[in-house]
Parts: sequence; structure tokens; C-alpha cells
Amino acid sequence: MKNEAETTAFHLHLLSKIMNMEAYPFTKLIIECDITEQEYNELIRLLDYLDEQFKRQTEEGLLDFSSLLIHFAGMLHEKLELHQTIFALKEEGYYPSLMNAFLAIIEHIKD
Repeated sequence: MKNEAETTAFHLHLLSKIMNMEAYPFTKLIIECDITEQEYNELIRLLDYLDEQFKRQTEEGLLDFSSLLIHFAGMLHEKLELHQTIFALKEEGYYPSLMNAFLAIIEHIKD
């Protein structure tokens, strides 16, 4: 079983060299941080939930989405860094409105 896992890892490493991984920063991050399929699925479920909350809150006229960012930060897997994950998600086109809101909050905090 160990040889099979090592072979798969080697093949993925070779594939990552021939693909333009810079065009897929979120996928690259998932691979580099050794996120498992279960951890990935949990992250996508979290993002789906937060995106639905964001849409609902937007429809209600709310303008401050800090609570969603805090929720995301608190639930994000420890293998992933918050800012890097948000930037990678945005760059790859995942949850664009939500990621734009998160980035706006982050930029506002910096100022």
C-alpha cells in the first residue's frame, strides 16, 4: 500500500510540473498543503454555507460581512493560511462575490 501511495504522489508531482499550476492557485494550495479529500469537501461545504449566508445577508441589505469572515477564519483547516486561501480562491474564480467581500474587509483592516 505504501508503494502505491508513493507512486501516486510521484505521478502527481510529475503532472504538476507539466501543468501551469500558477493558473490554478487554489488547486495548487490544496496540493501543497496536503489537504485530504475529506478536508477539501469540508472546506467546500463551509464555503457553500458562507456563500448562501452572504447572499441572504446581501438581500437583507446588510453591508458588514465581518462575521462571515470571522466564521471562515475560525473554521478554516489549520493547514491553510487565511489570506493565502482567500487570494487563491478569488484568483481561481471560486465564490467571487464572497471573496471580494472578504478582501474588502481585509483591505479595510490594513488601512
